[in-house]
Amino acid sequence: MPEAKAKQAIKVPLLDLTSQYKPLREEIRAAIDEICDSQQFILGPPVAALEQEVADYCGVDFGIGVSSGTDALLLALMALGIGYNDEVITPPYTFFATSGAIARLGARSMFCDIEPATYNLSVDAVQSLIETKCVYRDGKLHNKKTGGQVKALMVVHLYGQLANMQPLLDLAKQYELAVVEDAAQAIGSADSNGARAGSFGDVGCFSFFPSKNLGAFGDAGMCVAKDEALAERMRVLRVHGGQPKYYHKFIGANFRIDALQAAVIRIKLKHLDDWTAARQRNAEIYNQAFAAAGLGEMIAVPYKTPGYRHIYNQYIVRVRQRDKLRDFLTQNNIGSEIYYPVPLHLQECFADLGYNKGDFPQSEQAALETLALPIYPELTEQQLCYVVETISAFYH
Repeated sequence: MPEAKAKQAIKVPLLDLTSQYKPLREEIRAAIDEICDSQQFILGPPVAALEQEVADYCGVDFGIGVSSGTDALLLALMALGIGYNDEVITPPYTFFATSGAIARLGARSMFCDIEPATYNLSVDAVQSLIETKCVYRDGKLHNKKTGGQVKALMVVHLYGQLANMQPLLDLAKQYELAVVEDAAQAIGSADSNGARAGSFGDVGCFSFFPSKNLGAFGDAGMCVAKDEALAERMRVLRVHGGQPKYYHKFIGANFRIDALQAAVIRIKLKHLDDWTAARQRNAEIYNQAFAAAGLGEMIAVPYKTPGYRHIYNQYIVRVRQRDKLRDFLTQNNIGSEIYYPVPLHLQECFADLGYNKGDFPQSEQAALETLALPIYPELTEQQLCYVVETISAFYH
């Protein structure tokens, strides 16, 4: 009975940001006080410092702080000239903002299926789409069905692991497509050569939403780039397209990041690699515990591409009876989440794109089987083992 009560007392939230905040509290409050004393809340030195630090961390030259990860995607597409009747190749298994940003500019998503192991964009699917759904004429790639020009490839690095970038970059170069990296969940992830998310394409886009591995105290984001002219264009676009102030050559928007958010993120950035190491440690504890529990037929742990740096922004498992398992975890005080229950090609708002159920089977299967388990750095081994024991109890 005492053992049963002890297990009942264990709680494992999907995320616990208070445990991250406590040791940083005094430093963060001092930084906030400094900005409050200066009353300089928009852009300014904290933002410029963060932009350079994030650019250095990602291995690029320029950073452009923005108001959210969603606005980072929107800004990148605007700066690259994506607009009405254009087409952007992207996966349907991702957060809504990926295709939402495309649609807001009057462009269309050309969806391609994912790799079942990594959940990232399939190179073969992109190659097939170009060969069967597109036509190359007058030096430009066009969608056969709509006639729209295919101008960009938006790659998503899902759950903290890079997509297979080199062959995707080769295809983009062959067909003169801009490359945008939706790296909202992937800051710090790297390939086997150490090249990091955001450093491959024309623009890398990050989110600092509070639940991310590097989170702000609200909405915030960042674009990174290697090209100085493109970076400058994004800086101008984020302030309504005015350069100098009140003089507008083109239409931008208000995409500025707050100085308060920049100050918080700068402090957290210093701890990001330690937090990543803790996430990797937790993932390994999970992997070993699931194997020891003999759950191989019931649960598939995340696949890690050999040599890659997986940061485990989420720990995603494939499971049988996913929804029932999630209910059981909730009953036992364990948080979980479903990313994403409805692929974008089946969302009502994208019905006009003409896709149907069955068009992207890997994305649809992932939507039915995947579940995110707690992975945040401050988890204890007791909590991690309790999660595995509870899942084992469900199946056995």
